[in-house]
Amino acid sequence: MSKPLTWNRKDLIAIEPLSRDEIETVFYAAQAFKNAMKADRSKQPYLDGRTVVNLFLEPSTRTRLAFEVAANKLCADTLTITAEASSLTKGETLRDTAQNMQALQADIIILRHAASGAAHYLSQVVDIPVINAGDGSHAHPTQALLDCFTLVEKWGTLEGKNVTILGDILFSRVARSNIYCLQKLGATVTIAGPSTLVPEGFVSMGVTVCNDLQTALEDADAVMLLRIQHERQSSSHFPSIGEYTSSFGLNNERANWLKPEAIIMHPGPINRGVEIDSKLADSKRSVILNQVTNGVFVRMAVLHLCHSYYQSKKINLPT
Repeated sequence: MSKPLTWNRKDLIAIEPLSRDEIETVFYAAQAFKNAMKADRSKQPYLDGRTVVNLFLEPSTRTRLAFEVAANKLCADTLTITAEASSLTKGETLRDTAQNMQALQADIIILRHAASGAAHYLSQVVDIPVINAGDGSHAHPTQALLDCFTLVEKWGTLEGKNVTILGDILFSRVARSNIYCLQKLGATVTIAGPSTLVPEGFVSMGVTVCNDLQTALEDADAVMLLRIQHERQSSSHFPSIGEYTSSFGLNNERANWLKPEAIIMHPGPINRGVEIDSKLADSKRSVILNQVTNGVFVRMAVLHLCHSYYQSKKINLPT
């Protein structure tokens, strides 16, 4: 990397505050870890002797496991706590839970929470690094970083690229974080889906809002599918799942509207046969499993960078 590595924070709460240099530093570190693990699968001792707590108060498979694997590969001890297994069920506050974790010598807290703003709040009441693993419909920064890292890995740059995000934008923290990350890296973003889930208000974020699927797909270099976030909706925003699929599901016929070289993405979990046909999810143009793999290395990078800044240490990486 010709320019110096830049990382100016102990917490990762959202993409919006990050500079482009910081995002590219995450990518550089992630690539360094990926190269090192490819050459030699032995662990990297950057968090040796540290304790990383996964405080996951919402269900998760990929994000939780990727953080656990990432911390393990950095030689940290990991503890995972769910809502059901914590004293939150007895009325303990999130603040008290986190402060007790710090008192028990935790070094980093990774938080997933149903309330938007929970990660920012936690970063104000504990001294140790806090990493947001998804808070309500607000932000999911490591997902956006791994998505964009996967695209940079494919293309070399996002400058001049067109990315369409298709599905439930209104309730999606992934969409919001990706919009910021893609734009900071030079991509043009179109969001698409039914008007009830893709309101015109998103224009203020600098995106194109499109409710015509063919128009949204024809110029896309990549399409990112999103599932319907039923757990965040208090009422139905379209008549039925079948009607959503018939109008906005990506099937083989509609995939022909894409450029031949266009990439298909999905952050998971996939609802096969709803937002995307199984054959497309498993096709050669899909990078869905690449996203999962890259999620480990991006999270290794984030853990290492946040801890290094907190400890006032120089950023060292495998060579």
